[in-house]
Amino acid sequence: MNTFIPYEKALSILEEHKGDFPIENRDLEECIGAYLSEDLVADRDFPPFDRVTMDGIAIVHSTFESGKRDFHIEDTAAAGTPQKTLADASNCIEVMTGAIMPNGVDTVIRYEDLTIDGKNATINLDALKHKQNVHFKGIDIAKGTVIVPKGQQLSSAEINIAAAVGKATLQVRKMPKVVIFSTGDELVPVDQTPKLHQIRRSNIYGIQATLKEWGVLAELKHLADDKAEMLQVISNALGEFDLFIFTGGVSKGKFDYLPDVLEELKVTKHFHKIQQRPGKPFWFGSNTNGKKVFALPGNPVSSFVCVYMYLRFWLQKSLGMEPETLYVKLKNDVEFKPDLVYFLEAALESEADGSLVAEAIKGNGSGDFANLVKTDGFLILPQNKTQFFANEVYPFVSYRTKW
Repeated sequence: MNTFIPYEKALSILEEHKGDFPIENRDLEECIGAYLSEDLVADRDFPPFDRVTMDGIAIVHSTFESGKRDFHIEDTAAAGTPQKTLADASNCIEVMTGAIMPNGVDTVIRYEDLTIDGKNATINLDALKHKQNVHFKGIDIAKGTVIVPKGQQLSSAEINIAAAVGKATLQVRKMPKVVIFSTGDELVPVDQTPKLHQIRRSNIYGIQATLKEWGVLAELKHLADDKAEMLQVISNALGEFDLFIFTGGVSKGKFDYLPDVLEELKVTKHFHKIQQRPGKPFWFGSNTNGKKVFALPGNPVSSFVCVYMYLRFWLQKSLGMEPETLYVKLKNDVEFKPDLVYFLEAALESEADGSLVAEAIKGNGSGDFANLVKTDGFLILPQNKTQFFANEVYPFVSYRTKW
C-alpha cells in the first residue's frame, strides 16, 4: 500500500532509523570537514601568560603617575624568551609583541608614543591607562574549558584550536561508505553528446558535490532499466557500501523497477511517497545489516529537495547534531492550492535592519534544474495553507554556503 505520509512523519521515521557511525582516530591534517567525536579542551590558560600586545617599553605605571617621563632601558624581552625581571622600578624593559610581560612592570607603551635615544626612552604622552597593551593570562579561555564540543564539523577554525591544544590526532566519526546510482536508459555520461531522446547524468554530480561539502565522499554508478541487471548490481553493492542513494526509478512508470528490486533484496521499505511538492515519490528503507537506502525521484529539482530536506536531516541525527532552522521573511505573495508541503525555490537578500528576505522564484516544474542557479534555497511552506503573504516568516533551507 503506497500511502502518502506527511512531511513531519517522514522526518520522525528517518530519526528512528538514524545511522550509528563509528569513531576513528585521524591525523589532524586529514580532519578538515570531519565530525568531531571528542571535546576539544583547553590544556592551559589562553593566553598562558600575561602577553605583551605592542612593541615598545614596559614600565611601572605609578612611576609615570609620579611625573617621570624618561626611562633607562634595562633589558629587552623578545617573544619566545624566558620572562625578564625589572631590577629598578624607575627604569623600563624594552618589549616585543608576544613576549611574556616582565616581572615588576604593569603597563606597556608602544614605540609610536616614544622617543628612543640609545638606552633612554622618553614617553611623549600626558596620560597612560594602567595595564594597557597587555593580554592577560586566561582572559580568553581558562584551563579545562571545553572550547569546541564534540559533534561539530571541523572547519579551519576548529583545526586551529585543535593544534593550539596539542591534538596531533583527533577522534572523529567514520562516515559511511556511500554510492550514488543514476538510473534510466535515457541518461548518458556527461562527456557524451546526447541524442534528441537522451539527457546527461547530472543529478548524481550535484548530489556527490553536496555530500562532499558535508564531509561525505561518494562513488558514482549507473543502472540501466533492466530488472535482472539491477538485482545483480545492487545485490553485490549491498556487501560493499553502507549508504545508497538512487535517482529515478521509484515512481509509477513501466520501467520503474527499483522498489520491487529492493523488496526482493530484503530491503525493508519504511516509507514511499510524501505529501509534498516537489519530490512526492521519495523512498526510504534499510536492511537487517543496517544499510540505508534513499531512493530519490529522477527529476533534478525533486532529487535536490529530498537531499536537503531528508538526507541532511538523517545525517545530522546520525551524528548526534540537532538540526537548526533558519527563518526568513517572504518577499512576495505566493498561492499554492494543493494540500501538500511546498518546497519553493527562493533567492535571499539582506535588508537594512539585518533580516533575511526570500523572494520566491517559481521554475517550470521539477525538471527545471536551471532555476536552481537563480536561487539560494527552499522555503518550507506548510500544507495547511493556500495563501502565503509578503512579510510572513517561514523556515528556509539553504544550499548556498554564503548563507
